[in-house]
Amino acid sequence: MDTIISCYESQTSGPKYKALALAIRQAVEQGDLLPNAKLPPVRDLAWALKITPGTVARAYSILTQEGLLQAAVGRGTFVAELAASHCSRSLPNDGGALTWKSSQDSEIVDLNSPRLPDRGQVSLIRQAFEVVGRDHDTDFMNYPTRNGFRPARQAILKWLQDTPIGHTEDEDLVLCHGAQNGNSIVMQTVLQGARPVVAVEELSYPGFRRAAELVRARVVAVPMDAHGIVPEALERIVRDLGVQLLCTSAEVHNPTGLFTPIERREEIAQVALRTGLHILEDDCYRLGKSQAPHYRALLPEQGWYVSSISKSLTPALRVGFAIAPRPLRSQLRRSVEHGFFGLARPLADVVEHLLNDPRTELASEAICEEVNRYIRAAVNILGGFDLAWRDGMPLLWLQLPEGWRAAAFVQAADGQGVSVRSADDFALRDGHPPHAVRLGINAQVSLASFEAALGRLRVLLDNPPERIAV
Repeated sequence: MDTIISCYESQTSGPKYKALALAIRQAVEQGDLLPNAKLPPVRDLAWALKITPGTVARAYSILTQEGLLQAAVGRGTFVAELAASHCSRSLPNDGGALTWKSSQDSEIVDLNSPRLPDRGQVSLIRQAFEVVGRDHDTDFMNYPTRNGFRPARQAILKWLQDTPIGHTEDEDLVLCHGAQNGNSIVMQTVLQGARPVVAVEELSYPGFRRAAELVRARVVAVPMDAHGIVPEALERIVRDLGVQLLCTSAEVHNPTGLFTPIERREEIAQVALRTGLHILEDDCYRLGKSQAPHYRALLPEQGWYVSSISKSLTPALRVGFAIAPRPLRSQLRRSVEHGFFGLARPLADVVEHLLNDPRTELASEAICEEVNRYIRAAVNILGGFDLAWRDGMPLLWLQLPEGWRAAAFVQAADGQGVSVRSADDFALRDGHPPHAVRLGINAQVSLASFEAALGRLRVLLDNPPERIAV
């Protein structure tokens, strides 16, 4: 106890529970608290530090969630055997141990978009930049070439080797500045005429609409049911309006999290075959393995696949890729070369090194495990409401209870320090979105902060405004 008291008294600012948590971390890192050491009972430590038992319990809870401490029912709280894992972790590697930052405690929690935890990928990215800058065979003096990007394209195909997208060669793939850029260049490749028509789901990723606007396309919505796009409605709209391209996300639908089963995908593919429709599938939000073949596998001449490493490793590099159906791969390459020549060559080489490093897959698996931990915490708190979720999906779709409208709930949540997105953001201007909100899994805040934020949302959900207007 004396060590904890000494470390605690050295803290000069900030909330008391944070100061106590930091003091315990320091005691562990300095070796003053060894693995399996028992911590003082909550009330005893509170008395010694002249703080409330609740403050001590909160500090213990935060450190338990981080993995620094472990609680044993009836026995007390102990330093975990792998206590150092809250700030660093060793993985099988060929380049040294990986380290990562702990999730941070926060009173304001942004759930507008998913945020990945650092599970070693930052260390790997730094190492990749060092290798490319020091001794990688990178051409720093000339424009990038198609052949120069081949190693990076091959690394991406290796990364995608378990993804059912049909037979793919590196010549079918182009590198782009994130998936949004990939969506844009697919539209530039496929769409023809002065005013082409693009179809999206009635609730859909807003980036589809923005990309379509850039190529002066008209965007129309297709009705959905519990399994995704309604094939009969799609065929009617395609024939009536001359739709050239459908944009969709079949594995993890953004924003609802809906999964389109193989039977429905095959029905939609048949519509495409009958009408000549091309299908662009954005597969960014999937963290785990694919559960069914993608449209590129179902439509070898009309299916396009777009994804990135933004939701699986990092959004900071802005690296994505688009894969064309075999007959149109040269047209896709032309769209890239005429538009921006390709990625910066050093960035492509960093991606090559990163995706070929065997530690990267382990880091990706650790990211998914951590996100799943946050998902389960969310279900424990909000599972009594109409909540769509599943493992490996870094977003939640919450249908609001009677008495709440989406805009009012978003405003009320913001007043409680929690940012969420309204269903309105995902509908066309003339659409009729449900009273629902999307919550991104933010694994960059501590689990304690995340749970506290969802607890505040639950209080709002339990107490909808009841206003009567006359």
